[in-house]
Amino acid sequence: MRSRTRRLHPIALAIAVLAALLAACSSASGAYTLPPANGQFDYQIGAAYTPVSTVRIVDRDRLAAPVSGKYNVCYVNAFQTQPDDATWWTRNHSDLLLRKNGRYVIDPDWPDEYILDTSTAAKRTSLLAIVGPWIDRCASDGFQAVEPDNLDSWTRSRSLITKANNRAFATLLASRAHTANLAIAQKNAVELASQKASIGFDFAIAEECEVWTECGDYTDAYGNQVYEIEYNDNTEDANGRTVLPISFFRSACTARGASISIVYRDRDVVAPSTSGYEYQWC
Repeated sequence: MRSRTRRLHPIALAIAVLAALLAACSSASGAYTLPPANGQFDYQIGAAYTPVSTVRIVDRDRLAAPVSGKYNVCYVNAFQTQPDDATWWTRNHSDLLLRKNGRYVIDPDWPDEYILDTSTAAKRTSLLAIVGPWIDRCASDGFQAVEPDNLDSWTRSRSLITKANNRAFATLLASRAHTANLAIAQKNAVELASQKASIGFDFAIAEECEVWTECGDYTDAYGNQVYEIEYNDNTEDANGRTVLPISFFRSACTARGASISIVYRDRDVVAPSTSGYEYQWC
């Protein structure tokens, strides 16, 4: 028996057409997935190790292997140099490193990291030619997302680069990540959270937002896809009062632990076999 074709109501037809168009746009822009909302997070950028079974999201350096069966985030130092790469940068791309009075500008908290020069469109294009393939490799290695670090490097640049410069480079990085079918995290620079859509950020990794009382700005922008890290060496609050480092983690867990993933880590994010290792989660 020949089947009859059901005619759609005009409103239903319009909805179907819109859904098809949205699906086509999604397909054209790439298929990437977001990390599990409020899933247990493990920050392993200092050393890779086997996570506990309850961990759902693992963040590792771009040169490490992702973990089978987990959602993997690929750490890329996109706005500063890695310590081990400093010589390579000075020998091959010294023109892409910030200088003032003939000296490279460094991160005062990490004096073996040079700040990358995002000040012009030409330099951002040249930087993308270096960082872009790192992002592509994250995808080919099996990561699901990328975390470009030091978005806030303009604050350490001696006024040589601006927030707008880094925002423009972040937009290029987000486009590259999405083309590679990777989600992309905003890492710090909370003042850019409200611009996440125009930049292209999908979720946030927020360091010490309890210390700096800025966690609400992240959750306002990203909801429950904020992954918070508090460290065990913070002994002062935003007003300069002496506190126990664990107090920030406990306060964060009380305030937001039911809705976002929060971890407590040692500053060097070392492996469990190394002295100084710390990991708690709520």
